[in-house]
Amino acid sequence: MKQIITQYKKKFLSKFLISSTILLGVSLQTQLESYPNGNQIEKTRYPSQEKSFITSAIEKSGPSVVTIDTERIVRSRNLSEDSGILLDPYFEKLFGLRLPYEYEPRIEQSQGSGFIFDEGLVITNAHVINKSEKLIVGLSDGRKYKGIVVGQDWLTDLAVIKLKGQGPWPKASLGNSDTIRVGDWAIAVGNPFGLENTVTLGIISNLNRKVSELGIYDKRLNLIQTDAAINPGNSGGPLLNNLGDVIGINTLIRSGPGAGLSFAIPINKAKKIAYELVRNGKVIHPMIGISLFSEKSLDINVVTVKVKYVVPNSPAARSGIKVNDIIFKVNEIKITSPSDVVETIDRNGIKKPVKISIYRKNKLINFFIKPIDIRNLTSK
Repeated sequence: MKQIITQYKKKFLSKFLISSTILLGVSLQTQLESYPNGNQIEKTRYPSQEKSFITSAIEKSGPSVVTIDTERIVRSRNLSEDSGILLDPYFEKLFGLRLPYEYEPRIEQSQGSGFIFDEGLVITNAHVINKSEKLIVGLSDGRKYKGIVVGQDWLTDLAVIKLKGQGPWPKASLGNSDTIRVGDWAIAVGNPFGLENTVTLGIISNLNRKVSELGIYDKRLNLIQTDAAINPGNSGGPLLNNLGDVIGINTLIRSGPGAGLSFAIPINKAKKIAYELVRNGKVIHPMIGISLFSEKSLDINVVTVKVKYVVPNSPAARSGIKVNDIIFKVNEIKITSPSDVVETIDRNGIKKPVKISIYRKNKLINFFIKPIDIRNLTSK
C-alpha cells in the first residue's frame, strides 16, 4: 500500500512540474514581448535621421576652406627722399633710433578666407592679401603653413597663394556657375570676424549683377547675388551649391540701404583667372581705351550704348572713335549694355582686331581695332 501511494505521488509531481514549465514559458514569452530590450527602446524613442543636404555639402568641400592671416607694415606719413631719416625699422631698432610718432611704422594684421582648388594652391580675393608681407594659411584640421603669392589681379579681385609644405591637401569640388539658376540654394562658408568654419544658408537671387550697379567702376565683374549672410572675414571663401560644389567666391557685401545682400565671383570666371595667374603670374585684360554709358529712350523703349570718354593715344583714339558714338555691334554681336562691349572685347583677346560697328549722325561706320593689355594702355 505504501509503495502504491509513493508511485502516485511521483506521477502527480511530474505532471505538476510539466504544467508549471509550460505556464512559466508562456509567462516569460509574454514578458519579452511586453518589454523590448535597450536597443529597441532607443530605436523607438530616437528614430534614425538622414543628414541634411547642408551637412553633406560641408563635408564635401568644407575641409578645403582655409583661414588667411596677413601682416603688412603701414606708415602713417611718408618722409621725403632727402629727409635724411632712415625708414628701415630693423635699422632703427639696432641703433636705438626713434622716428616721430606720425612717421613710425606699425604692423597691421587682418584675416580673410580662401579655399584649396588645386594641389597646394589657394584662391582668395586680391583685397584679402593687399600689400601683405607675411601670409599664414590655416587649414580646418589645425595645420598652418606659410603662403607665397603666385599672382593677383585687381580688375577681377582675385589672387592665388602657394602653400609652402607637403600635402596631401583637401581640395574643393569645383562646380559649373553657368548652370545655376535664380532660386537655387547657396551655402556660404568662411571665417567672419575670425570665427572659423562658419556656415550660412540662402538662395541665389541674381545671376549677373554688374559691379557698376553697385557703384564700383574699377573692376571687371558680373557677380552672383545671394542673401546668404557674408560678413568681414568671409571674403575669399567659397559659395557652395546644395551638392557641395563651389559655384562662386564670396567677395562683396552690401551695407547701408539694401543691406543683407551678398555677392560672389562666378567660379567659371575665377578658374580662368586663377590658372592664368598660375601660368603667367598676371592676367591679360584686352582694352581699346573707351569708357561707356547707357541711355534709355522711354518713347521706343530702346537702350543705346554711347562712348563717354576716349583715352588719348589709345587704339580707339587712333582708329577714330569719338565721344557720343553709339556702339551698335562688336564682332557682329548686338550691344545692349556697356558690359556686352567689355565681355566681347575680352573674349576677342589682343592678338587680332575686333570689329566695332557704330552709328554717328545716323550713319553706320565699321572700325577694326586691335586691343592692347590694360597695363600698356595706362602706361602711355
